[in-house]
Amino acid sequence: MIQIFGTKKCKESAKALRFFKERNIKVHFVDLAEKGISKGELQNISRFIPLPELIDTDSKEYEKLNLKYMKFVIEDELLLHPLLIKTPIVRSGKKASSGLKPDLWAEMALAEQA
Repeated sequence: MIQIFGTKKCKESAKALRFFKERNIKVHFVDLAEKGISKGELQNISRFIPLPELIDTDSKEYEKLNLKYMKFVIEDELLLHPLLIKTPIVRSGKKASSGLKPDLWAEMALAEQA
């Protein structure tokens, strides 16, 4: 099953949801604004995507926390502040992507339909 981590307000998350809906593929959506990401899920995702690439340095949360000028442990901050995560994260089997990646989503969709 395809798993999408994002927020209801995120346009890219909406695009990911629509992408799979148009292909009649069921997804499990996790709204990071309501429920954060678990440590196990984050570690699983970080096997495919390096942790520094998961931080959305353009987000309001990043600016609000003033992280630009601080040293911090990336995993800890992502667990404490899930809105720092670059969305959407789309995960299926042994693949995961962060951000808008329709080419990789298409591969995931083909694998789901097989």
